[in-house]
This record gives sequence, structure tokens and C-alpha cells, in this order.
Amino acid sequence: MKEEDLLHAETYRDRVSTVNKTGGRNWVYALKPKGKWFNYRKVLAYFYLAIFFIMPFIKVNGLPFLMINVPKGKFILFTKIFWPQDFFIFAVAMITFIVFIVLFTVVFGRLFCGWVCPQTVFLEFVFRPIEWLIEGTPSQQKKLNANKWTKEWILKKSLKHFIYFFISFVIAHTFLSYVLGIDEVIKVIKEPVTEHIGLLSGLIIFTYLFYGVFAFVREIVCTTICPYGRLQGVMFDKDTMQISYDYNRGEPRGKLHKNEERKEGDCINCMKCVQVCPTGIDIRNGLQMECVGCTACIDACDEVMETVHFEKGLIRYASENEITTGKKFVFNARIKAYTGLLLILFIFMMTLVATRKTIDTFIARVKGPLYQEVGEDKLSNLFDAKIINKTKYKVPITLKLEELEGSVKLVGDKEIVLKSETVNERTFFLEIPKKEIKKRSTSIKIGVYKDGEKIQTIKTKFLGPFI
Repeated sequence: MKEEDLLHAETYRDRVSTVNKTGGRNWVYALKPKGKWFNYRKVLAYFYLAIFFIMPFIKVNGLPFLMINVPKGKFILFTKIFWPQDFFIFAVAMITFIVFIVLFTVVFGRLFCGWVCPQTVFLEFVFRPIEWLIEGTPSQQKKLNANKWTKEWILKKSLKHFIYFFISFVIAHTFLSYVLGIDEVIKVIKEPVTEHIGLLSGLIIFTYLFYGVFAFVREIVCTTICPYGRLQGVMFDKDTMQISYDYNRGEPRGKLHKNEERKEGDCINCMKCVQVCPTGIDIRNGLQMECVGCTACIDACDEVMETVHFEKGLIRYASENEITTGKKFVFNARIKAYTGLLLILFIFMMTLVATRKTIDTFIARVKGPLYQEVGEDKLSNLFDAKIINKTKYKVPITLKLEELEGSVKLVGDKEIVLKSETVNERTFFLEIPKKEIKKRSTSIKIGVYKDGEKIQTIKTKFLGPFI
């Protein structure tokens, strides 16, 4: 290895790849990747993008397939309506997701970042291809940026940033559709701007946010801002599968010369793996925080190895143990523990979703008089019922006293018809014969019935005289 390469190998961890020696921005001009792994990622990326832009238009039984209306506290997941009262389900889902991410990182490294993360998908398969199309290859981009304020520079930069801003505007509207619903967004678009100044201001802010991230910030999100990228280092061990350079096979590096017996390793120091890296790192230096596991360097290296008739896989998915000792991946105790915990959490979360009530009732005594006497043989308590109807339909229900004699006397309307998607309040008197009341405070059960079927049982207290 040359002296300057050795010096770089010893100091490359002193700063992130996007910062140069003077502390300035080291702009990454990534070469367009090509190869087997890139094709797989491209298919998945376009699939994700299609889902993202199409899903707001999908409705089942008149409900959006997915809607997360934070301002109103209303969430629709896979056509099921969730309210703030169901927040504990989201808490369990979040814990499950975190455990999944930890497990996934322990086993496969930062694969999520390179294959699924929206930042990577949008940057590498939407914005960067537009840049390649308009400004050309990395060398052409460097030449263009070296000659600022020329006619060509102004024309290409204006066109690129106009398209970037337009796409960011579309992305902002799509995100809004997940919050308000596509029908509400279309309504807002058709109505005068003056009626939705606040909403428009938010849209413009988010548009500039997306535009700024994908036009200027870019890979800094992955290398510096993203907390997951920062945390990945403490999740890795020597059995973690990651994109690795086989230094045993590749070192020492050296150029390939015709008609000469090769004394160096298989790495011919072509720098293709560095040129295609979207975060600007040299994977040959070893595991680095900036690596997002995108496989671009694998495709580039395999192409070169095939050209020079060397075995592919100099850069590949492998653990540190596999590189150093040839030991294959082991499903160790830590991974088994994470998997078991994840399975338990997933089953628990699915049980919560499956047993979740679409109608939830809360009944409590009204503050004031303890009890009233009705005639000569009955006692009465006044109760207040709050009934949440999480469906989009009106639902008639009936309240009945369980296990004791007695009757429910509604105040006002003679029947309860729940309004859709709201909290319904009804007041009622519960009349119970005196012979049923044996003590000062009696535990009672009130059944909630829908279409003659009991859907919930509420426990509360009935107060009577001192006995």
C-alpha cells in the first residue's frame, strides 16, 4: 500500500466523509450504479414509491386504507378506526418496531437504510436520477459547477431545481393526504386560498423542507442527522452481516499490468467502489458509520472483477468473523433472545388489535344525591354514560342491568342511537328493588347490547341507604 493510502487508512475515522480537512462540505458526486443488486433495489424502490403515492386514493367501505390525522386524534390503519383511547396499541407497536429494528441491525447491519428508508429511496431513485439526466455524469457535474453563472449552468440548475421543488410540492401534498384524507385535500385545493392560509403555509414549509433535504442536505441526513445511523455502531458485533471488503484476498492493492505475474491482492485500486458510494466513503477501510448498506460498491467491484477475470465477491455481504476466520454466520444467543422478544410483542400487538372494541362505554354515577326512593319498594341512582362509537355508522344500543332485578330509565329519548365517529353522552336512572340492595355500596354490572348481542359489560357501584 502506498504511503498516502496508508496515512488515509489510519486517519479516515477522524471526520465523516462529507467533511473535508478544512471543515467544509465535501460534496459527493456519485457515479450511477448498475448491476444485480441495484436492479433489485430499483424494483423495490419503485414498488415503495407506487404504494406511497397510490395508497391515499385507496378506500375500503368508504374509509381510507390508511390515515393518520394527528390534529383530530383519529387514526385509520388498514380500514380500522383508532382513537386516542387506543393509544396503548400504538405504544406496543412502537416498542415492537424498535425491537425489530435492533434485531434487524444486529443480524443484517444497516440494510434498512439502503433498501427501505424513504430518504434513500427518494434520493437515489427520484432526485439523483433527475440530476444525472440534466447535469450528466459526476465529471460533467464537476465541470458544470466549476463554471458558474454561464448560460449552460443557469439553464441546467434552474431546470433541475424547478423539478426538485415541484416533486417536493407533490410529496408534501401526499403526506397531507395521509393526515386529512384525499377527499379533504382535493376540497382544499378547489376552494379559495384565502380560506386555508394556515394549511397552505404548512404545505409551503414542508415543501421547502423536502426540497432542502434532497437538493442540498442529502447524504448528511444519513451520516450526521439520523439517530439510527449514530446508534448502529453499538448494535453491531463480529457476527453482524454487513457490506464488507475481503482484505485477506484484496491486499496489498496494486494496479493490474498486462503480461506481468501479479504479486498483489485482487484489489486493483480502480476506485470504482468509492466513485459509486452515495456517502463518499471507501469501503476498503473497513466498517464505517456512513455506510448505508446500499450495495452500490458490490455491483461496481463485481463488474471490475468480471472484466479482469477475477472471482467476484471481493466486496460482499459478510460478517467480520467470516472475513477474518472464514466462520459462517451463527444464530447466536443474543439474536435468539431478540427474536423471541419480538415474537411475543408481535403476538401481543395482534391480540390487542383483534380484540379492540369499536364501541367503548364508560359509566359513572352523577355527582349529587346519593340515591332516590321510587315508590315504596325501589331505589334509584343517576348515572352518566359516555359511549365512543369508533365506526362511521350510526349504531343503536341498549343498556341492561345484569344479575340483579332492575331497569334502566333513559333521560330524554327513549332509545340510544350512537352518532358515528364521536363520543356520545347519555344520562339515565337505574332503578333497583330495595330487596336487591343488601349494603351501602353494591357492585353492579351493566350490559351494553348491539342488535341483541352483548358487546361489553361495565362494572360500577350502586349506592343505597345505610343498612
